Amino acid sequence: MVKMPDYIGPMAFGLKMGVILPGMDIVQKVFESVSQCHGDGLLGDGDVICVTESVVARSQNNYITIDDIAREIAGKLNLSADGRVAVVFPIASRNRFSMIMKGIARAVPRGEVVVQLSFPTDEVGNQVISPDYARHLGKELITLEDLREQKFKHPVTGVDYIDFYREIIAEEGANPVIILSNNPLHALEYKPDGVIAADIHSREVTKRTIAGWFENCITLDQICNEGEAHSEWGLLGSNMSAGERIKLAPRHGQKVVEILQARVKTDLGVEVQVMIYGDGAYLDPSSGIYELADPRPAFAATDGLNLFREGLKYKFLADRCFHEENKTAEEIEAFLSESIHRDLPEDCLEREGTTPRRMEDVLASLADLVSGSADAGTPVVVIKGFLK
Repeated sequence: MVKMPDYIGPMAFGLKMGVILPGMDIVQKVFESVSQCHGDGLLGDGDVICVTESVVARSQNNYITIDDIAREIAGKLNLSADGRVAVVFPIASRNRFSMIMKGIARAVPRGEVVVQLSFPTDEVGNQVISPDYARHLGKELITLEDLREQKFKHPVTGVDYIDFYREIIAEEGANPVIILSNNPLHALEYKPDGVIAADIHSREVTKRTIAGWFENCITLDQICNEGEAHSEWGLLGSNMSAGERIKLAPRHGQKVVEILQARVKTDLGVEVQVMIYGDGAYLDPSSGIYELADPRPAFAATDGLNLFREGLKYKFLADRCFHEENKTAEEIEAFLSESIHRDLPEDCLEREGTTPRRMEDVLASLADLVSGSADAGTPVVVIKGFLK
């Protein structure tokens, strides 16, 4: 094992792998990759092996079709072909929701789909209409009649999601009704036969609000959450695939990470933590978009990551030692090293500004940034130096 120099702090690097196809043993493929890493002295105790959710789900052949979605929605909401279904708070996304919307519309091909979008943005910050125009209207419920001929293109993708979703529904034969409101109860004014609370992070709150007035309501994680191809996350974390296929989030992710962790310990003698990661939990300051369209940054993680990242405010301590106590650089270094082992209360000044964050969220976000979502070709990321 090659030991990193003491002057190297936390670091992360991606491991390149070949294409992962359905039916491949993902644990074996990742193990082969990290074994090479170990052979080159780059894997040690306390490291974290992060595997992107896409290759895990692909290896599991975890795909469904638009027809599968349509059948499930019709069955679970007891919808007829000419029924009316309301979709409350879907995010504005071609990759994440366009295929789901097509499946919803296909469930009622002679009926109606009422889509209630939040405004001026969806829950992850995608702009639906101009904030200035929304303020100009000053209404709690905005209909297409209120918008008249106004068009609102997403500032990044250039897509008008109101028109985009309306066209998807119409192509399936159903009648689209689009409304904008941040009160989920407005969808009930259109007398739906069933409701889908389609938001991601606030879905349970939305469902409870609706359930107080209308019982026949389900969330996205209750669709495609059983059967041969399924995920315990249902449609949450799903992505557009080829043709009419949709890739679900991995299933039984906890079992995958535990098996991989045990394999590395048994065959390589190294104690690592393992996670399956998706979207990073960060907000783009330029676009205002919160990138987390998955239900959480890590779909599964071994027990050693069930903790919070916290610590001492080194900048504050160094300034205090220098300005108030006249310590030398050597004395400050010694004090900081000693402070790491001090048992300090959470509300002390030394910890001020170090907001505790879930370790799996921090590491999954870092892994997502390293691997990217384009063509980096590094579906496995090794993180070193975060766990003490």
